[in-house]
Amino acid sequence: MKLLRILLGLFLPPVGVFLTVGVGPTLLINILLTVLGWLPGSIHAVWVIAKHEEQFNREGGIY
Repeated sequence: MKLLRILLGLFLPPVGVFLTVGVGPTLLINILLTVLGWLPGSIHAVWVIAKHEEQFNREGGIY
């Protein structure tokens, strides 16, 4: 699932962010960045996905 979210974050940034954090300010920021350019949106999406995974693993969560 993590690989799928990262790939979506690269090619369809808002979808990857939505699947990771849901609807919220992070998704709105990503949509704005993607509208401004695909590259900023992709970088933000991969960063959000990686940080979410890091925090989730630190808390001992299981998918």
